[in-house]
Amino acid sequence: MSEPQVHTVTNVLFLCVGNSCRSQMAEAFANRLGEGKLRAWSAGSYPLGWIAPDTRVVMDEKGIALRAQWSKGVDDVPLDQMDVVVTMGCEVDCPLPAEFKGRVLEWNIADPFGSHLDRYRAARDSIEEQVRELLAGIETGA
Repeated sequence: MSEPQVHTVTNVLFLCVGNSCRSQMAEAFANRLGEGKLRAWSAGSYPLGWIAPDTRVVMDEKGIALRAQWSKGVDDVPLDQMDVVVTMGCEVDCPLPAEFKGRVLEWNIADPFGSHLDRYRAARDSIEEQVRELLAGIETGA
């Protein structure tokens, strides 16, 4: 008799400053594309408390609504359960607890907040590509 397969889900936290643009996009893409292999959250080091309307616009263009998401801080997510923490740019200030044993990745994606839609689209497309690469790495164990 063969051994039952153990189904593990990788928990990923995407961090940015305001949790209004980049990390929201990453959370949405990861949960959509992760197909049960990944569970994503997002948070901000200084959350704005709302998602930028243009973030919603450019994600809607991809057929991804952000209705179930909201702007939140690091204290609002289960940081102790994360396997991977991804910071969206070097301006993110979020010291991790000393007991954090997961992977930390940094994606240098320019913050589109307050810019025109083309900057939001560029950030969105970069984030989608990075999320796909992250998922490929998780699937191969890299």
